[in-house]
Amino acid sequence: MKISGFTIIKNALTNDYPIIEAITSILPVVDEMVVSIGNSTDETEKLIRAIGSDKIRIVHSVWDVSQNNKGGSILAIETNKAFRQISADSDWAFYIQGDEVLHEKYYEAIREAASRYKDDKKVDGLLFEYLHFFGTYDYVGDSRRWYHKEVRIIRNDASISAYRDAQGFRRNGEKINVKPVAACIYHYGWVKNPRQMREKQRNWIQFYDEMASVKKELNANDVFDFNEFDSLQPFAGTHPGVMKRRIAEKNWEIHMDISKKHFNFKDRLLYWVEKRTGVRLFHFRNYRII
Repeated sequence: MKISGFTIIKNALTNDYPIIEAITSILPVVDEMVVSIGNSTDETEKLIRAIGSDKIRIVHSVWDVSQNNKGGSILAIETNKAFRQISADSDWAFYIQGDEVLHEKYYEAIREAASRYKDDKKVDGLLFEYLHFFGTYDYVGDSRRWYHKEVRIIRNDASISAYRDAQGFRRNGEKINVKPVAACIYHYGWVKNPRQMREKQRNWIQFYDEMASVKKELNANDVFDFNEFDSLQPFAGTHPGVMKRRIAEKNWEIHMDISKKHFNFKDRLLYWVEKRTGVRLFHFRNYRII
């Protein structure tokens, strides 16, 4: 069995992405790691090369922000480019985004699931749980605002491609068949210094044409307000080992009153049902569990 990893990244230093942690977190699981580096204006490539793993293969791409970027489609375009660069003899492709990290405690479960379903052609991918950290490394979002599952391992099949802004994958526009894997992706995209978070938003908005109207709002304030949340809960687990240095170097403090919930009536009711039954009603699924 062969698993290829792949990711896309652009201006990792400018936007303070934990891309080193993302890549190194899945290296023990994959047999090769394709890193597609966009036309960056910082030293992203130097950063990636410093990892020093012979599993990593760097490819280059030019992100065309002049085209229609509705829904962040350029991210799917670049993800598909990277996907097409993996070795032809790979059975699976493990996609990791630049702000996602895998905990080492899941390595065995992932390899076992990939092996179990390798020859079952009805299974197009493996479905992961998600934890979305917000503000600091101490809190995670626990509302319907955050997707709680998504596909991160897909079969090496050219008919499968990234969907919308590359949150997940589809085959010719149709949902793919997946099996859950007992593993979780840790998403750190919303953990930054408040000034860095605002700057990242300003840089990122160019990939979403339909959100151009919020540019004025982003430019009105240099600091992101992390108190704009609906519901958070304390994180009681451990972080991936590769995050140890980054967490130790955190240089900001945020004070949030997580006892307060900010819901409309509908979301408050659905939140109440989910917390008591474990069932998330009426949520968007980008996949079909079989």
